[in-house]
Amino acid sequence: MANLQANYMGIPLKNPLVVGACSMTAHMDSIKKIEEAGAGAVVIQSLFEEQINMQKLRMDEELTISDNLDAEIQDLFPEIKHAGPEEHLMWVRKSKEAVGIPVVGSLNCITPATWAEWAVRMEQTGVDALELNFFAIPVDFSRSADEIEAEQLDALRQVKEKVKIPVSVKLSPFYTSPLDIVSKMDKVGVGGFVLFNRLFHPSFNIEKETGQYPFNLSTSNDHRMALRFAGLLHGKINGSICASNGVHTGEDAIEVLLAGADVFQAVSTLYRNRITVIESILKEIESWMDRKGYQRLEDFRGKLSVDKTPDKWTYRRAQYVKMLLKADEHVARPPV
Repeated sequence: MANLQANYMGIPLKNPLVVGACSMTAHMDSIKKIEEAGAGAVVIQSLFEEQINMQKLRMDEELTISDNLDAEIQDLFPEIKHAGPEEHLMWVRKSKEAVGIPVVGSLNCITPATWAEWAVRMEQTGVDALELNFFAIPVDFSRSADEIEAEQLDALRQVKEKVKIPVSVKLSPFYTSPLDIVSKMDKVGVGGFVLFNRLFHPSFNIEKETGQYPFNLSTSNDHRMALRFAGLLHGKINGSICASNGVHTGEDAIEVLLAGADVFQAVSTLYRNRITVIESILKEIESWMDRKGYQRLEDFRGKLSVDKTPDKWTYRRAQYVKMLLKADEHVARPPV
C-alpha cells in the first residue's frame, strides 16, 4: 500500500495535504473535522496587521477618553486582554492544543517591526511553524520593485533572527522575477515557499455603484501556475515547495507532486465539496501510486520537473509556439 508520508520544512507529515488558512481554520469544530478527514497539517486563519492596528487605536481611545477628568477615573476602564490580536493568539494556542497534526500560524503584516514582534508572539502559542503572507498592492507610483523586495527581505531577516521554528512565505505571483526573489529568500533561510497566494481583487456593484467583496474561490485549472514554478524550483533551493491555489482533486495534487512540490495546500475544494473531500483526494493519490507501483512520494516527486521531464516544451516559451503550430489539435473550431 502506498505510503503518503511527507516532510515540510523539516516537519514530518502523515501526508502532503495541508489545509491552508481560511475561515474553516478559524473554528475549532471544523479544525477537528479537518484532522479527522486525514489532513497532514493545518494553517490557522491569518492575523492581519490591520487587526493589530485597530486594537492599538481602541486602546488609545480608552486611554484618552477621560483626559479631562480626574486621573483616578481611568481605573473604571477594564484592561483589554482578549480583544483582536490577543484573542487570535489565544485561539491559535487552543487550536494547537486541540489537535495532533502540525499547526502553522499565519501572519499578514506590512512593516518589518510588526512582522518580527508578532512572529515572536505567534511562536509563543506553540505552533509548529509560521507562514508569512507577502504581497504588495501597487498603489504608489514612486516605489520600485527593488525597494519592495528589499523591505520584504529585511522583514524576513528580522523574523528569522527572532524565532526558532521554521518560517515559510506565501508569495504573490506578481514579482518581476519570481525565481530571483525565491532564491534570495532561500538564502535568508526560509523553510518553505507557498506558491501562490490567491489575492482578492476589487469588484463593484454597478447598481449601487459601491465596492463589493464576493467569495473568491479557485478552480481546478488554477493550479497550473504553482505546477510551473514547482517544476522550475525543484532541486534548486533548500526550502520546501508547497503548491497552493487550485488543487481541487487527487489528479491536481499528483500533477504538482510530479512537478516537484513537497506538499500542497487545499482550501477552495473544501468549500465546494465539503471537508470530506480531503479523504477523497488522499485515496486518489494512493490509488494512482498503487497502480503505478510507487511506494513513496519520493519515488515520483519531481519526475517531471524542468531538469527531468522528457518533454522540454513543458516549461519554456516553446510551448506557446507548439500550441500555435498545432492549433487544430488543441483548440475547438468555432461553429459555422
